[in-house]
Amino acid sequence: MPTQKLHAFLNDNQIKYLKIEHSPAYTAQEIAAAVHIPGEELAKSVMVKIDNKMTMVVLPANHRINFAKLTEETGASEVRLADESEFGDLFPDCSLGAMPPFGNLYGIEVIVDQTLAGDNDITFNACSHTELIQLSYRDFEILVKPRVLNFSW
Repeated sequence: MPTQKLHAFLNDNQIKYLKIEHSPAYTAQEIAAAVHIPGEELAKSVMVKIDNKMTMVVLPANHRINFAKLTEETGASEVRLADESEFGDLFPDCSLGAMPPFGNLYGIEVIVDQTLAGDNDITFNACSHTELIQLSYRDFEILVKPRVLNFSW
């Protein structure tokens, strides 16, 4: 089961969460539509390279990364979208493109867009294209300890 690591982590930390199963969907917007969640309430994880360091950025499904703003906010010299060939092996228990925003479980820094930080809950892919997990944003913040920056539009 691809989500075993994530479920175990949440259960070991006694986190209450909701598991949402859905028909196969591959883009964040398709997933949001399939489970009737507004795009701004579904978090997507995107892999970027910040000064050659692999980093996970998390933003609402209906937002896009403003790379100029992310570069400015991080103080980096260069920020670019990571190629799938650069990060596919980092998430051996996840389907490609379905990584949960728990980069800390894989030794990867997590940066969250400030628009998500104000929400009560966070809903995200759970390592597959058929399962989501929803939990309180506060619990997510305690477990992941992400940097919160303003980088999407």
